[in-house]
Amino acid sequence: MKTLKLFLFIATVLAVASCSSVKVVADMDKTVDFSQYETYSFLGWQDDSDKILNDFDKKRIRDAFISEFEARGMKPVKENGDMDVSLFIVVDQKTSTTAYTNYYGSGYGGYNRYRGGWGYGHSTTTYSESDYLEGTLVMDVFDGTSKDQVWQGIATSTITENPDKREKTIPNKINALMKKFPVQAK
Repeated sequence: MKTLKLFLFIATVLAVASCSSVKVVADMDKTVDFSQYETYSFLGWQDDSDKILNDFDKKRIRDAFISEFEARGMKPVKENGDMDVSLFIVVDQKTSTTAYTNYYGSGYGGYNRYRGGWGYGHSTTTYSESDYLEGTLVMDVFDGTSKDQVWQGIATSTITENPDKREKTIPNKINALMKKFPVQAK
């Protein structure tokens, strides 16, 4: 019984921890030498997707990207950068369901391996649902000269609704995305 409760506790902690992590996938043109890029231009938000963000979060995202590119030795320019960067964001409402089962046995409950046979017992399963917001940020990178797409990174994560926490989580999530970028921080 204690082992089952410990297992359920560990499973619950892992499930909650995995909800707060960032899932990042990236794809790239493997023929491109990314070390040639020294400057970048921001093309803006695709399809005005930034309209769902407040000005504070837009600034947090912009500052986090500037910091990440700066750590890679890249400088922003207004236009005609060695590479062009565009962003797209989507927010979806999601529902998570969790279940917890309590097993109860009576005096003769469960299988008794010493006496043999099955007894009476019962279990109760409790379900709970919680709504949350999941955000997906897509970063497209294009060669500044050819205008060909050379890299794409997609980060998906639960959105923290507390503004004080977003001040920390947004840079952390951008950092997780940029770890997949071909040029690593120095």
